Amino acid sequence: MDPIKYFTFSMIISISGIRGILLNRRNIPIMSMPIESMLLAVNSNFLVFSVSLDDMMGQSFALLVPTVAAAESAIGLAIFVITFRVRGTIAVEFLNSIQG
Repeated sequence: MDPIKYFTFSMIISISGIRGILLNRRNIPIMSMPIESMLLAVNSNFLVFSVSLDDMMGQSFALLVPTVAAAESAIGLAIFVITFRVRGTIAVEFLNSIQG
């Protein structure tokens, strides 16, 4: 097994996720999709390290990452719905006035 190919693939996915966040700052749900792709890259790194080091810890973390991603998506969706009900839009330009 050549882990360099898999690390390169993971790096490409991570860079495209960072690029997606930086280039698309208008719509919040579309901004959350590159975050999910970066979590996929981290997940693939966990699996490659697990196989190359012959350790099960990476595979157990690989099962944990989708769980965290699902919880993050559910909480984010709830925040989007509440923001849309209050403000009438979820555009990023209009959300800078939210005060805690």
